Amino acid sequence: MSKTDDLSQSDSTRSVFLRGVLMGLAELVPGVSGGTIAFISGIYYRLVGALASFGPGSLTMLRHPSRFWQHHQLGFLTTLAAGMGAGILIFARLIGFMLEAAAPVLWAFFFGVIAVSVYQIGVARRFRNLLVFGGLGLVLGFGFLSLPPQDFSGSLTALFFAGMVAVCAWILPGISGSFVLLLLGLYTDVIAAVNALDWRFLTVLACGCASGLLLFTRVLGWLLHRYHDALLALLTGFMSTALVKLWPWQTLGASQQHRASELFPYLRWPNEYALEGGEAFVLLAVLAGSAGGFSVWLLSRFARR
Repeated sequence: MSKTDDLSQSDSTRSVFLRGVLMGLAELVPGVSGGTIAFISGIYYRLVGALASFGPGSLTMLRHPSRFWQHHQLGFLTTLAAGMGAGILIFARLIGFMLEAAAPVLWAFFFGVIAVSVYQIGVARRFRNLLVFGGLGLVLGFGFLSLPPQDFSGSLTALFFAGMVAVCAWILPGISGSFVLLLLGLYTDVIAAVNALDWRFLTVLACGCASGLLLFTRVLGWLLHRYHDALLALLTGFMSTALVKLWPWQTLGASQQHRASELFPYLRWPNEYALEGGEAFVLLAVLAGSAGGFSVWLLSRFARR
């Protein structure tokens, strides 16, 4: 499906598991997409191809378990899913702690991740596509960021459909499933459910995610096959708007009212953030942002090996 065979079929189980851990970590942070991590680490096209292979014909293959397993690359998918689950379980508490104790440092790290990812994906696109479709992606991305938050917490039906929508965001580079959950008012509920191992909540969410994947990945695979460069240019523009959401110094709440004339009134410079009572962690944030960008460079180098 892809222009390149981004990850060989013989890639080690440990390598795939590690990529899954990183994707799970990314999905815990609103503004960072697991699809972005899959793309820069070299497994994106294989992942989309494996998920898109499921369809009505899969039912007839169930009579031949070995063929079913090989055709749908279930060894790859289960290893990646296990890594993502491990990443979420391992890092959910750390992410929660960082958001409470040193949020600018956490946001700065992922700001660096996305900034370098945007550059690496965008620089490989045709200039015309980047100008036209990347510009369209910017418009769509800023529109997406401007959507007012909703509250769908407390409803298992809403949770199921939220999972369908969020997983579509997860598979696309640059669109964060966690940010979709944040817009739907379900992000804190999901983090709490993971930490408390609320299996009823998590099962409904997982069923929604599975349904969304089955419906969406075949369409995505078709688009990637026919409009590869244009689609990635569009997603580059969209992904760059995540930098607004990941700006390290943000103030939410009542203080927004004093700057309501601005497009994103919650963004602050470090000195403004400090004056409003927050610890800016400027040096640590700069170091964290540099580390995030460097980690993307390492991942992309590793993926080309």
